[in-house]
Amino acid sequence: MTEHDSTKTADGALSRFTNARNAALIAARKALGVNEVDARALLYIAAHPGTRPTHLRDHLGITSAGVTTMIDRLAGRGVVQRDVDADDRRVNLITLAVDLDADPWDALTRFDVRLAAAALALGVDANESFGRTLDDLVAATY
Repeated sequence: MTEHDSTKTADGALSRFTNARNAALIAARKALGVNEVDARALLYIAAHPGTRPTHLRDHLGITSAGVTTMIDRLAGRGVVQRDVDADDRRVNLITLAVDLDADPWDALTRFDVRLAAAALALGVDANESFGRTLDDLVAATY
């Protein structure tokens, strides 16, 4: 394998992206006083409002007891709420009680929102071409 200048390559750009996104999430978690699993849970719940604790457990890869403890902690802070499932009263549905588009909670999504806006500014063709290239690169790693 030949050496290359990673400041000009896709793998270098992906590393810089990963580092920048991770730094943004670390700063957001610190500002909001949530741990990594809590932050991942909040982002999942935002994308899947009314999720069941079992779905959250499967997504996060933690135990049922861990999900219950986390939901109790986040509900106690007023970050999430439990609603009884109308079809099965034994089940709680978890939704956000905060707005991830508003300060301070937008810190969790700010990087991704800004990245999406920058991608749109590239134009449809460039954005789609980059998306296909990135998908191809990721697929090549499996």
